[in-house]
Amino acid sequence: MGMETVHETATRREWLGLAVLALPALLASLDMSVLFLALPHLAADLHAGSTQQLWILDSYGFLLAGFLVTMGTLGDRIGRRRLLMIGGSAFGVASVVAAYSTSPQMLIAARAVLGVAGATLMPSTLALIRTMFRAPRQRATAIAAWMSCFMAGTAIGPLVGGVLLEWFWWGSVFLLAVPVMLVLLATAPALLPEHREQHAGRLDLVSVALSLAAILPAVYGVKELTRGASPLAIAAILVGLAFGVMFVLRQRRLAHPLLDLRLFGERSFRASLGIMFGGAIVMAGTFLFIPVFFQQVLGFSPLRAGLWTLPPTVAMIASSQLTPVLARRFGPPRVMAVSLLVAALGCALITGVSATGGLPLLVAGFLLACVGVAPPTALGTELLIGSVPPARAGSAAAVSETSNELGIAIGLATFGSIGAAVYAGHVSVPAGVPAAAGESLNGAVALAASLPERVTGPLLDSARGAYTLGLNTVALLGFVLFTALAIVAFRIFRRPTDEFADPPALHGHTSTKSGGDDHGEGHVSDVDVARRVRQRRERQPGGPAGDRR
Repeated sequence: MGMETVHETATRREWLGLAVLALPALLASLDMSVLFLALPHLAADLHAGSTQQLWILDSYGFLLAGFLVTMGTLGDRIGRRRLLMIGGSAFGVASVVAAYSTSPQMLIAARAVLGVAGATLMPSTLALIRTMFRAPRQRATAIAAWMSCFMAGTAIGPLVGGVLLEWFWWGSVFLLAVPVMLVLLATAPALLPEHREQHAGRLDLVSVALSLAAILPAVYGVKELTRGASPLAIAAILVGLAFGVMFVLRQRRLAHPLLDLRLFGERSFRASLGIMFGGAIVMAGTFLFIPVFFQQVLGFSPLRAGLWTLPPTVAMIASSQLTPVLARRFGPPRVMAVSLLVAALGCALITGVSATGGLPLLVAGFLLACVGVAPPTALGTELLIGSVPPARAGSAAAVSETSNELGIAIGLATFGSIGAAVYAGHVSVPAGVPAAAGESLNGAVALAASLPERVTGPLLDSARGAYTLGLNTVALLGFVLFTALAIVAFRIFRRPTDEFADPPALHGHTSTKSGGDDHGEGHVSDVDVARRVRQRRERQPGGPAGDRR
């Protein structure tokens, strides 16, 4: 059995395969945001109540987060290309069902299936990139390109939704998936290699059940907190934590765990995960307020509001693409730290936005935050995937995506609650106006249409000012958190041994080719271990000059 060739150069086939893998990443992230604008239309058409509307929105995210760990490990066992094609087929079929749903219950069920299918896409695509791109520089470039598509999907979702709803019916937002999945199914066998862990044990169904019992209640509880603290939300989070402890204890006893906890033994792995988690909290929590500000404070239409998100989106994509070049020139620690400080500066600018004439400052701050958050996300993903052997890439990708989903949920809950509290504490509701005006800006705007003109002006001025103050407050929190993450990034990753090293030998497996496109799993020899230890020592201060990729 041969040792993994870490400097194997990717061919045109691999780069074409990357283009195929970028499509489901774009689609999965876009599907999380495109529905927001379509919700009023489909709710009216399907006669969906408020609770049903919430489940139409949330069922996708719940099931996606709940099944990421299971699907990441399942791909390691049965083959990542196979799982990707199964998930892609299910995603396409469920998208058609969602588009032509005739009842809220039918749409909720279709969205749930989309969530389970979506959970196969992200870990499989990232793990296949780890397999296809062995040379660290090429892998970093590939992950930056993949991350650009993922980020762009989330950012342009409202814009795409606005364009489609301008010309078509609400089901068109779901039919976007069909051509993408057809391309994936047609090209994957020729362009993507198959990869699986040959020595993996059977999938532990008890661990699967425990992971779902841990993640689903926790995500549900955090999402409920975005609508106000309640005993049910707190109880759901506590139940999730209890099952999470049981899950961890079981993984420590199993010879072939669903989630290899040794992944967390690497300090750089933990730090990357923490930075990405913190970044997701800030991005979701702060930018939750921006679309509403565009529409309800500045009075923009949904399409115009979406167009104003284009400059930050383009800047974010460019920043992701430049990340590998900057990392090679200045080193990953400096790039991560400086980028997070740029994101902090963007949040600082947003703290100065006013309810009147605040557009230039808001767009500038939004753009800087997007530029700053892209490099640490791309570098963190590369480190997470590159620091584990190919046999564990699916599991590492699943951990990364689960952390991102939880970060988004927590950001929406905490920052949303803080912004709502600031709004409620500073809005002035005239006598005789329903209390709903003091609960949210949307409520105030909706009520203003039926109020006398002498009341409408003062109410809207006060509501827009209070909402802007809430945006300023959460942006200040984002500034503090981004600055703290920058310090962590510089301190943790500045040591040579923590930079993008070869996959750690402690995991006990590496990849070899075993005929065709299938990659089997061989054992690392003592000579290999000694070579890697020597290389790391050479990178220590005072040692011979090493390859600081």
